Amino acid sequence: MPTALNDYPVVTHSTLRYADTDRQGHVNSAVFSVFLEVGRSEILYDPEKPLADPGTEFVIAQMTLNFIAEINWPGKVAIGTRVAAVGKSSFRFEQAVFQNEKCVATADTAIVLIDQKIRRSTQLSVGMVQRLQKMMAV
Repeated sequence: MPTALNDYPVVTHSTLRYADTDRQGHVNSAVFSVFLEVGRSEILYDPEKPLADPGTEFVIAQMTLNFIAEINWPGKVAIGTRVAAVGKSSFRFEQAVFQNEKCVATADTAIVLIDQKIRRSTQLSVGMVQRLQKMMAV
């Protein structure tokens, strides 16, 4: 998985809070998942142009999070997100979290599109596939 921020077409930032720290004085491991959510949400739930079609929504089917280094408060993190693969009803995000340009975590997340009424997977629309493909690495 790429570990340079410029390897990711979508970059989001998050400010660290003192409340994010744990007994050891570094950012708690649970907060890493929040950073990944911030990066995904930027794509999935853009208020100007949401990715999901009406009557559908996204669910996480699988997520693998790799901790590489500590994150220390105060400061900010950058979250890089890219699309790794697009299927018929699902896709995969590759993400990385950086502090001071150093990669501190990577993640691979499988997202499935579901029909809100029947709560089962449903096919990605052509428009969704096209938007997702624009966020894939070249």
